[in-house]
Amino acid sequence: MTGYVRELAQAARAAQAAIAASDAATRRALLDAMADQLLAGQGAIIEANAQDMAKAAANGASKATLDRLLLDAARVRGMADALREVAAQADPLGEVTRSETRPNGILVERQRIPLGLVAMIFEARPNVTAEAAALCLKAGNAVLLRGGSEAAASNAAIAACLHAALREAGLPQAAVSLVADTAREHVLELLQLTDLIDLAIPRGGESLIRFVAEHARVPVIKHYKGVCHLYVDRAADIDKALALLIDGKASRPGVCNALETLLVHRDIAPAFLPRALDALKARGVEVRGDEETRAFDPSIALASDDDYAAEFLDLIIAVKVVDNLPAALAHIARHGSDHTEVIVTNDPAAAEAFVSGTRSSAVMVNASSRFNDGGQLGLGAEIGISTTRLHAYGPMGVEALTIERFVVRGQGQVRHPV
Repeated sequence: MTGYVRELAQAARAAQAAIAASDAATRRALLDAMADQLLAGQGAIIEANAQDMAKAAANGASKATLDRLLLDAARVRGMADALREVAAQADPLGEVTRSETRPNGILVERQRIPLGLVAMIFEARPNVTAEAAALCLKAGNAVLLRGGSEAAASNAAIAACLHAALREAGLPQAAVSLVADTAREHVLELLQLTDLIDLAIPRGGESLIRFVAEHARVPVIKHYKGVCHLYVDRAADIDKALALLIDGKASRPGVCNALETLLVHRDIAPAFLPRALDALKARGVEVRGDEETRAFDPSIALASDDDYAAEFLDLIIAVKVVDNLPAALAHIARHGSDHTEVIVTNDPAAAEAFVSGTRSSAVMVNASSRFNDGGQLGLGAEIGISTTRLHAYGPMGVEALTIERFVVRGQGQVRHPV
């Protein structure tokens, strides 16, 4: 252990007290100032990102990685907009979520307080630097950011903007601490800091998340991958199903809420699948299907069990014809990852059976899988998507970065009278 990360964590932990003690107006103004700084520093951010993009391309990064890494003017504006949306949300700290007077007269409340120090471990997602900082600060936390080496210059440029806003607000810069040295031993050190770090959130590929989960002594919230399904029910509107399929698979295939598997009820397959296969091919999507799917187009590859369990993160989709809704649910239970499931149907009973029959963190009825996103679901931004059944499940926003404690108010009551 080098102590490098411990020193950063100690400084961040000390800074957290000042953030938690600040009032709601101060934290809101801070996030708005951070958004202003991002826009003012847009040129430096894009220039730094160009360096990262060039290095990543030279190192053979995948299309999905390059897409997540890219920052242009629109994406910088998107980061700033996300910070303003988080800033405008109701302040969670001190909220009393439940209040009950017990028979002995004590008043029992549940009150929201910050988690403390949150460690974010992420790969080629430089927007996480800004969004994680905003969410943590809004909830009264400090954040320790360890981004991947592929985004090092971008992360540093974004962090510089955030630090400028903290300094202007008279708040400690260490409340947003960046682990600039991306050596793996520093991740291992971070994951052992049980006395300083309250929660670790890995965000990236499955290998990174499994590495964090296997080595951490601090609590970890995670999801390993997004194997998201679209089920086209016998009572589906075909045009609606086609739109949801194309948006879910082809709009941005390298993200975790993209569709990976299409399940089609046997009764609607003759009307739906020929159009679906043509639409997918027109957009460059490689289709791998079962024998019943291949009957509509013998040129497509035969899907394997591995294909149905795969997170392709690419223009590839696995397709299967199923007998009925229970068969679709059984397939999802076997191959799903608890991320996002979608049903297209005009049958309310089928919709409710699908909702109650899946255990994923988000279920969409006649809506795209791409809506499983903190910004789209009203959180402003997300620090990650949890498929871990702990205090948070699904996209994690400000509220998920707080915990509830008990506050008891009495008039001298004792449990055992003398």
